Amino acid sequence: MSTLKDLIKKSRSYRRFYENEPVSSATLKELIDLARLSPSARNAQTIKYIISNTPERNYLIFQHLAWAGYLHDWQGPEKGERPSAYLIMVNDTRISDNYFCDEGIAAQSILLGATEIGLGGCIIGSVERMALQKALNIPPYFKIIQVIAIGKPKETVIIEETVNGKIKYYRDEKGNHHVPKRPLNEIILSL
Repeated sequence: MSTLKDLIKKSRSYRRFYENEPVSSATLKELIDLARLSPSARNAQTIKYIISNTPERNYLIFQHLAWAGYLHDWQGPEKGERPSAYLIMVNDTRISDNYFCDEGIAAQSILLGATEIGLGGCIIGSVERMALQKALNIPPYFKIIQVIAIGKPKETVIIEETVNGKIKYYRDEKGNHHVPKRPLNEIILSL
């Protein structure tokens, strides 16, 4: 049985997937339900989701995303390694213009749920929001916050401690994705 810490350690920002492994609408709805049940600032619950799990719609979304800012020579996953699903997180401005910190809480719940069932994901904040909104005919009162890529991970992600404060993730010669994390004693303040 996995502990919460095991799930958190396994829940990484995966950027390469087995594209031919589908993720059902029912599974995506279950992941959204985890976000729905999570805390919400003022309990306003302004965040809503657009589900995508067809190759045509996924391709349309993919064109409006930028992947892995630290990997300057990589333009994102190649065909065959792209996510088999996306969740587009939007704020319903008819409820409120302010969603406070809800996007992080919801995204973490979704990704932990995905990890628990053998999937993985990546929160993508670098989105051509207006172009994607137009391409998908999203009404103007829904504002795109971020996109969560979901699929069966095709890469190994290794957590390691930072060396000399270097936090940039990188890929090694075998294609493994390394994610440096600051040591615990560096992030706990004794004031």
